[in-house]
Amino acid sequence: MKKWLRQFASEDWIIVFAGAVILALAIAFPTIMPEMPKTLVSGEDWLSALYMFLFVLVLTYVTSAALRRPLKGIFLSLLVIFALTLGAQLLASIPAVKDLGFESVFFAVILGLLVSNVFGVPKWLKPAIQSEFYIKIGIICLGSTILFKEVLESGAFGLAQSLIVVFSVWYFAFWVGKKMRVDPEMRTMLSSAVSICGVSAAIATCGVIKGDNKKLSYVISLVLIIAIPMMYLLPWLSGLMGLDEEVAGAWLGGTIDTTGAVAASGTLIGETAANTAVIVKSSQNVLLGVAAFVISLMWSYRGTNQAERPTLGVIWDRFPKFVVGFILASLVFSFCMDETTAKAVGTVTKGFQNTLFSIAFVCIGLETRFSEIFGKENRRPLYVFLISQTFNIIVTLLVAWVMFGVIKPMF
Repeated sequence: MKKWLRQFASEDWIIVFAGAVILALAIAFPTIMPEMPKTLVSGEDWLSALYMFLFVLVLTYVTSAALRRPLKGIFLSLLVIFALTLGAQLLASIPAVKDLGFESVFFAVILGLLVSNVFGVPKWLKPAIQSEFYIKIGIICLGSTILFKEVLESGAFGLAQSLIVVFSVWYFAFWVGKKMRVDPEMRTMLSSAVSICGVSAAIATCGVIKGDNKKLSYVISLVLIIAIPMMYLLPWLSGLMGLDEEVAGAWLGGTIDTTGAVAASGTLIGETAANTAVIVKSSQNVLLGVAAFVISLMWSYRGTNQAERPTLGVIWDRFPKFVVGFILASLVFSFCMDETTAKAVGTVTKGFQNTLFSIAFVCIGLETRFSEIFGKENRRPLYVFLISQTFNIIVTLLVAWVMFGVIKPMF
C-alpha cells in the first residue's frame, strides 16, 4: 500500500495534480482567473501581468516544495523569465507580425537564445529554468480544449482526411528519418510536427518521449519558419490550379502547421476556404490526443529490454502520467460539462497553456546555444522535414480533392 501511494509523490503525478488544480480553479472561477495581457498600455494590463506572474510563482514554489527542490532564487529567476515571456507575447501581438503568422512561442525561443548566446546565463537565473515542468502542465491544460464534440462538428470528410493524412505523413516522415539516420527522438518529434498540428504536436511528443529540449527548439523553429512561405505560396498555387474553395481550404488546413497561419492563409482565398481550412485543422488538433496516447505506448514498449518483459505494469511505470492528465481533462470537458461552458472555460485554460508554453520556450532558449541549433548535425533533420513536408503537400492535395471535390458533392 505504501509503495502504491509513494508513486503519487513522483514528479509526473505532482505535475498532474498541479494541472488538475489549474483546471478546477478555471471551472470554479473562470471570470477572475488571471490572463496574459497582449499590450501594456494601461494599468489594467500591468495588473493582469502581475496576477499571472504571481499565479505562476505560487505554482512553481508549491510544486518545487512538494518535490523537495531548493526554493532559493526562484523569485528573481522567474521574474526575469516571465519578463522575457511577456516581451514575446507583446512582439507576437504586433499586427504586422501577427499577419505573418509568427506565434509567441517563436519569440520566446528567440529571446531566450539571445540572452543565452549574447550575455550568457548567470547562476542566479537558473533556479526557475524548468522547461519540461512547464511544458507538461501546459499539455494538461491543452487537453481541456480538445473536445470530442468538435470531431462531430468538423464533419466526416474533414475527419477522414485528417486520419489518412496524419497516419501516412507520420509514417513517411519517420521512415525517411530512419533512412537518413536521424536519431529516434528527433525523427519522432519531426514526424508529429509535420503530420499532426505543428507546434502543439512537437511539444506534446517531446513530453511523451522525454526528448531533448534543444531538439524540440530546433523542430519548433523549422515549423514556424516553413509555415510562413507556405501560407502565401499554397493560396497562389490553388488559384493557378483552379481549385474549388472547399478543396483549397482542406488542402491548407491539412498542410500548414500552425492554426493561426491556416486561418490567415484561408482568408486569402475566400470565406468558404477559410472555414474549411479551420475545420480540417481542428480535426487534426483533436487527433493530437490519440497520437500522444499511441506514441506513449510505443515509446514505453520501446524502452523495455529482453530481460524486462513488457508487462502492463512495466508499461504503466514507463507511461508518462501527464498524458493521463491530458486525456482525463479532455474527457471531463467533453462529457461532464455542457459545450458552452466547456468552451468558455477552455478559453481561460488555453490562456494558461499559451503562457506556460511560452515560459517553457524561454527556458529552452536559455539552455541552448546557436551553435547547437545550426550545427552540421542538424542538416539531416532539416532535409527530413523538407522532404516530409513536400510529401505532405502532395498527399494532402490528393486526399482533399477526393474527399471534398469528388466524394462530398455526391451527398
